[in-house]
Amino acid sequence: MALPPRRAVAPSALVAVPSLWMALAGNAPLWRALQARGLLEAKSGWLLAATLAGMLAAGLFALLSLLAWRPALKPVLVLLLFASALAAHFMWTYGIVIDSSMAANTLQTDWREALGLLSPRLFMVVLLAAALPSWLVWRLPVAHRPWKQQALRNAAGSVGGVAVLAGLLLLSFQPLASTMRNHKDLRYLMNPFNTLYAAGQTAFGGKRVKGKLAPLGLDAHVAAPAPGSRPRLLLLVLGETGRSGNFGINDYARDTTPELARAGAATFRNAWSCGTSTAASVPCMFSNLGRAGFTARAQDSENLLDVLQHAGLAVLWIDNQAGGCKGVCDRIPTADTSRGKDPRYCADGECHDEILLAGLDERIAALPEARRRLGVVVVMHQMGSHGPGYAQRSPPAFKRFLPECTSSHLPDCGQEELRNAYDNTIAYTDHVLGSAIGWLQRRTDYDGALLYVADHGESLGEKNLYLHGLPYALAPDVQKHVPWITWLSPSFQQRTGVTLACLRRQADAHVTHDNLFHSVLGLMQVATSTYRLALDAYAGCGPH
Repeated sequence: MALPPRRAVAPSALVAVPSLWMALAGNAPLWRALQARGLLEAKSGWLLAATLAGMLAAGLFALLSLLAWRPALKPVLVLLLFASALAAHFMWTYGIVIDSSMAANTLQTDWREALGLLSPRLFMVVLLAAALPSWLVWRLPVAHRPWKQQALRNAAGSVGGVAVLAGLLLLSFQPLASTMRNHKDLRYLMNPFNTLYAAGQTAFGGKRVKGKLAPLGLDAHVAAPAPGSRPRLLLLVLGETGRSGNFGINDYARDTTPELARAGAATFRNAWSCGTSTAASVPCMFSNLGRAGFTARAQDSENLLDVLQHAGLAVLWIDNQAGGCKGVCDRIPTADTSRGKDPRYCADGECHDEILLAGLDERIAALPEARRRLGVVVVMHQMGSHGPGYAQRSPPAFKRFLPECTSSHLPDCGQEELRNAYDNTIAYTDHVLGSAIGWLQRRTDYDGALLYVADHGESLGEKNLYLHGLPYALAPDVQKHVPWITWLSPSFQQRTGVTLACLRRQADAHVTHDNLFHSVLGLMQVATSTYRLALDAYAGCGPH
């Protein structure tokens, strides 16, 4: 016996059910945040949650009603169901929020980084919250009207949704306004509107930086070394996801940095980042504008590496991170080690950071000789402590803290296991930096120096937050407090007057990424009108 044909439903009905589903199930992170803040325990707490759910559903209904046309309705619903499920999973799992910065990070994520975020739980969430509802949406017949009638119905549905939203807003305006004023981060959890807004801001909104790249430091120059003296060689190590508080050299309870300690490196314990993600921090920290100026800029300009090159120095960028240099190294010689095949350092499609030092002599020798005679700056961009796969970032020989978390679904791990996995990455970074210092000591044809600065920090489960990337104003200090470590050879100290002993006395000085541009120019003795002595973190320890 043949089954009766499925009854076609009106477009408004097909819009209503997914809207309610996304408003309720898709906002589990929002309901958890309300509970964590004690807002659901208040006298009208559940009424507040119900009102928010109703407003979200009504808003979605109003928006989707405008798109309830035969060619668009089902594809749009399916796309939004998947976006809602994915956003809910990552917000719930890692405690992140969705804003334009997070959307930009997502677009710039390399496929290998994305693989680290895959987990059985993600597949289960997508299956139940997106794939199954999408299948039901796709197979359900819809009774669309002739276009004029459908246009009227779509408009009526949208107006009705807005009316319900406005009514709920008026009924709960006072508690809602108070909640949003006191807990501004909640607006980034309102799924899927947060995703839609972030995507729109990334694609069309926000501050649009216009015009061609502005030149910077064209007057830069450096004096040739005096007869008998040597040029300077600076290894500028750009760390990834470094928490200042987990470095032994910064008084961490664990000795995660024994090699830096043996080398006598100096540290700034009170250093702060430009942003909470690589995409935000790296272009900012190499700019001369500082965080406030970079955020407000009307035009992009050349950066620190361009100025060093204008000064006649040999400059090289070596990248061990597939995400790249975020445009900073576009105009200088570069090398990519992240896809290397060296069996000593590379396995499972990823290379450990020691590969940055492999063949370094040959890479420098390939730079123009005239520039090398004036000085060399090599930027080494680490894979560092990139999460959530912390266990993959350190070789077996450097797993000093066990047992360690090996799951990419970080809430599955105990706090101690997670800390062990992260601290092993710092212990390995210490070895990479110690090896780099040893390499500098062997290069007796240069006065060597090493400067290590991380781009941003990381959350390791504190307050149910993981990874990084929260809006700067909302991010906890652990996502912004970064290590800044310096080592100078004896000959470099003698020539500059900047001594490690002096720097150690200034270990608690407040420095930020705003200081990096001017500090590197000072160390390399580059004279230019863009240099600001007051922003040179090393200026207090003597002339350059």
